[in-house]
Amino acid sequence: MVKAPQNVCHDCVMRVDHVSYAAESDGLQATAERLAAKLDAETFDGGVHPRFGTRNVIIPLGHERYLEVVEALEHPASYRAPFGQAVRKRSEDGGGWLGWVVSVEDIKPLEERLGRDAVDADRTLPDGTQLQWKQLGVNGLITDPQLPFFVQWLTTDRHPSTQRADNGIVINHLTIAGDPERVHEWIGEPADTTSSVIDFEFVAPHGTPGLLSVTFTDAKGRTVTV
Repeated sequence: MVKAPQNVCHDCVMRVDHVSYAAESDGLQATAERLAAKLDAETFDGGVHPRFGTRNVIIPLGHERYLEVVEALEHPASYRAPFGQAVRKRSEDGGGWLGWVVSVEDIKPLEERLGRDAVDADRTLPDGTQLQWKQLGVNGLITDPQLPFFVQWLTTDRHPSTQRADNGIVINHLTIAGDPERVHEWIGEPADTTSSVIDFEFVAPHGTPGLLSVTFTDAKGRTVTV
């Protein structure tokens, strides 16, 4: 049994929000289309993150979650902003899973517990809709890729998962190289409390940390591991 850390964020309602995949060597669109084909899914242009120097493609999922495929742009922000740096480095290493992301209703208790401030973030969809959120913990992801980062959605009526009706594709398993106690310490509670339908498997606690694979159930009920 993992012992609860000090200063647990009792006021934070946490849930797995999305998983993030850095573009491979053939670029954002090709990577997104390849993942979508595996899942028998549609992709949607997610727009540009001007503060981070990145852009993404969205694959909506069930349970109000989504898969983000992201690439760094040739823009100063992608070299300056931690998220842009993380995406650029992962793509330069061949691309693949960047990490998992946890949403909270109020990010302020996490700011206090982790001793750092959230940053404002936004992107504009092709139809002109602007999505806004606060983001915290990307530097933690950079130094220890098993750790999730956190978002608080400020635009509450247009979550990326709602870009189409529920397509029946869901996340059911995350395999993470790392130590569950380290993740517990970071988020303030065990990883599996962030979802009632996703199983967490931690392997190789002394190896290179990070999100190794995500297992989905696709629209036809098949199990697909990426």
